[in-house]
Amino acid sequence: MTIGVEMINERVREQSAFVPELKAEIGKVIVGQKYLVDRLIIGLLANGHLLLEGVPGLAKTLSVKVLASSLSTHFQRIQFTPDLLPADVIGTQVYSPKDGTFSTRQGPIFANIVLADEINRAPAKVQSALLEAMQERQVTIGGETFPLPEPFLVLATENPIEQEGTYPLPEAQVDRFMLKLKVTYPTLDEERAILEANAVTRSMPDVKAVVSPDMILAARKVVDEIYVDDKIKDYVLSIIFATREPETYGLQLSPYIRYGASPRATIFLTLTARAHAFLQGRGYVTPQDVKSVAHDVLRHRILPTYEAEAEELTADDLIARILTELPVP
Repeated sequence: MTIGVEMINERVREQSAFVPELKAEIGKVIVGQKYLVDRLIIGLLANGHLLLEGVPGLAKTLSVKVLASSLSTHFQRIQFTPDLLPADVIGTQVYSPKDGTFSTRQGPIFANIVLADEINRAPAKVQSALLEAMQERQVTIGGETFPLPEPFLVLATENPIEQEGTYPLPEAQVDRFMLKLKVTYPTLDEERAILEANAVTRSMPDVKAVVSPDMILAARKVVDEIYVDDKIKDYVLSIIFATREPETYGLQLSPYIRYGASPRATIFLTLTARAHAFLQGRGYVTPQDVKSVAHDVLRHRILPTYEAEAEELTADDLIARILTELPVP
């Protein structure tokens, strides 16, 4: 097994050579936000959609646009509003009176990187239009099914503090996001750098496309090869099952968890741990890789009870308890 891991390590070093250049390109515009940039790349490597939550002005939309500019891919931005229709997202059939036929007009969902900006401002029927695209990576228009391009990634943003005129995302859709990121304020030093770089009237630096779709797909193949020991798999399963049956693992959390994580969380936690190891240049997953991404994978999959809310316990607090009290292999 040692020889196998050494070979995977070498392949990881080869295929991850583009990562520093990609981060440098993003860093031309985005100051700090290491957590956000790393998670965006993890989503890209693990082939999973991301939900970015944060107050206005934290560069959520800008980060996605800069990431898309760094890739040789097709990018589309959809501004979600209350009057948006499903056809505005996936496309529709257009009737031609001249010859009496219908033709298909594809919507902006047909892109490699799709920014769903302020996704919770559109009603449920529009949000539901994304379900098939996000899960099956295909779209059905007028009875005809169209595959979406590869790679395909939905990066959605939402504002947690302004609820007027918004529509909560259905649980079925939230569960399709591999990661939910909490974007926080920059540090004092980072904000000073932001001030010095952006408090001018000139335009932002040009960002070059340094990564091709083939490079992304090749890196994903290596991510799939990264070694996950049986003890790590057991650790992942114990984390997931501790959200459903906390007493079995000696955790006094049953009064605080209404619903635990779904089996999709097991898959995503393993995939993102592999992608995290890839970013560290390793061909094997450690418990720290699992811990590093656990909050992002689980915070939107654990539903706290009213009792937890009364005690001001969030999903992140419950995840922290689980990670702290479960034995680490």
